[in-house]
Amino acid sequence: MIIVLKPSTPPEQIQLFTDKLCSDYDVKVNRWDGIHSTVLGLIGDTHTVDIEYIDAQDIVESVKRVQEPYKKANRKFHPDNTAIKITEDIVIGDGSLHIIAGPCSVESEKQIVEIARSVKNSGATLLRGGAFKPRTSPYAFQGLKSEGLDLLKIARKETGLPIVSEIMRTEHIDMFENVDIIQVGARNMQNFDLLRELGRVDKPVLLKRGLSATIEEWLMSAEYIMAGGNDNVILCERGIRTYENYTRNTLDISAIPIVKKLSHLPVVVDPSHASGKSWLVEPLAMAAVAAGADGLIIEVHNDPPHALSDGAQSLTPAQFDKVAKRILGLKESMK
Repeated sequence: MIIVLKPSTPPEQIQLFTDKLCSDYDVKVNRWDGIHSTVLGLIGDTHTVDIEYIDAQDIVESVKRVQEPYKKANRKFHPDNTAIKITEDIVIGDGSLHIIAGPCSVESEKQIVEIARSVKNSGATLLRGGAFKPRTSPYAFQGLKSEGLDLLKIARKETGLPIVSEIMRTEHIDMFENVDIIQVGARNMQNFDLLRELGRVDKPVLLKRGLSATIEEWLMSAEYIMAGGNDNVILCERGIRTYENYTRNTLDISAIPIVKKLSHLPVVVDPSHASGKSWLVEPLAMAAVAAGADGLIIEVHNDPPHALSDGAQSLTPAQFDKVAKRILGLKESMK
């Protein structure tokens, strides 16, 4: 249920009204203070709430029930876009465009530092790198694990780029204390135990859409994290499984404006995993920017033919430099 209060309602009246709602109806109340009004979102069992009584209060402008099962992630509860601060200079969701770039897997200190320096010079503002790698085959390279996280931190120290890496298990959360953004991969989008634990972490979470997940299921996974108290969720569209097998996945460009309409959370797009082909990264990235994405996550490797994972979809540093310039140029032209 959403209650919109009249403009200029005194804070003390809002607090008294909120306290009464909590005590009378046993619900949680989320408060959003906008420029022109204050919105109260009631979460819990609201079927006993008397809408006519609420609507009759002097400070209430309007009240309505919300049918969608996701509440905290719902734009109706939070009309303005959420902007997530990573550093003083990097905010995702504020209208700017950020490129997260780096290798699928961290392979060595030389590799990750070299790539980090290169992508930063080309315009990337964050560094990605897999330390723990969920792979379809149990015989494929599974990542350097904790050593990989240590190498990412070395690259961050060398370049100043915040680091993004994927977590796979709740037991690993302490290991990610010094990672700037924790990524939840597509295979773990509905790992609800992990999502609950990440709800208790004071750190941004990049939540990738599941391979066959609907938009509502994706938003409900974000809701798990937010229900635990962590509102810093960044959604990542990375392609879904369809009947088409020419590409690795099918990038759902339509999901970007749809999610922007339904939710206030920022959306980034992963054209590398969506296509599985390096030559498709640029056109898909351009389409994502045009559709309103807040950022891109692009795989870059200094020697793709010999990459330990996903070399076919990785750009070389020289290729990334050209693609990044075109992407940033497009964003600038859209202002």
